[in-house]
Amino acid sequence: MSQAALKYPNEVLDALQQKPGELEAEARSLLAVKMFETGRLSSGLAAKLAGLPREEFFRVLAAHDLSPFAPADELEQDLENARRAGRSE
Repeated sequence: MSQAALKYPNEVLDALQQKPGELEAEARSLLAVKMFETGRLSSGLAAKLAGLPREEFFRVLAAHDLSPFAPADELEQDLENARRAGRSE
């Protein structure tokens, strides 16, 4: 497993009233949410990045007003693309 280091001033911990482990867990979770939101990671990979079971990551997404499911118009477009790909084979 790869690692990335996050450097931050001690004042950040004081301002947030968090311990280092809490800040690091929150940073991982927020990074995973943003990567999922922008479509860079699937919900499964984003959950792994956050260090959470997928079901728990869904709850985190809900807390950020995000759905783990694609909007209906995206699903319809995906279905149409799949149909076209099937016809061209």
